[in-house]
Amino acid sequence: MATRFTPALFTFLAELAANNNREWFRANKSRYDGDVKEPALAFISDFAPHLARISTRFRADPRANGGSLFRIYRDTRFSKDKRPYKTHTGIHFRHEAAKDAHAPGFYLHLQPGSVFAGAGIWRPGGPTLRSIRESIDEDPDAWLRASGDERFRASFELSGDSLIRAPKGFSVNHPLIGDLRRKDFIGVARLDESAVLSDGFLTRFAALCDDSAPFQRWLCRAIGVPW
Repeated sequence: MATRFTPALFTFLAELAANNNREWFRANKSRYDGDVKEPALAFISDFAPHLARISTRFRADPRANGGSLFRIYRDTRFSKDKRPYKTHTGIHFRHEAAKDAHAPGFYLHLQPGSVFAGAGIWRPGGPTLRSIRESIDEDPDAWLRASGDERFRASFELSGDSLIRAPKGFSVNHPLIGDLRRKDFIGVARLDESAVLSDGFLTRFAALCDDSAPFQRWLCRAIGVPW
């Protein structure tokens, strides 16, 4: 039986949000390890065979450091917000070609009051973003089929930030200017905490990832990596 997340995960994160300081975290580190980190790493391991059935090009890496689980520690070096800890748990199943988070991937976000599955590319770098926009421009029908796929749109909503103006090299009158202005190419499926805590969540998350396959396949093709 797959390891389940428990209400203790959301309880810990809620208390961390109210006590986001090093002293509190040190005193409650064992709770983080037992209630958040260990179940998340087990979930990653359990998800690996499901992910392989969707695509063999994505990785479920259960290492405690450098794997699919994002660190709880915030990088505050260049931020005015000096709170040391993230108040959510993020799990990212990256494409094998990815060197960082800004590449095709499947994502799970766990936070009190904000739980969702994600699919796609968040804030791609310049060359990658250009490739995606050029693919939309060169074959708009393929983009519309992928982004409008019945299974994908039944589960996911296109989300993310967009430019205010048309990107360089594209007309403001382009019929797909709304899509060309996107800075993120992600689909988001909103969930609630009870879904995460249910016995069947692993299977449900795998089904959501499978629903996003047409969109993910198009993104891989657009940026020139194998699906």
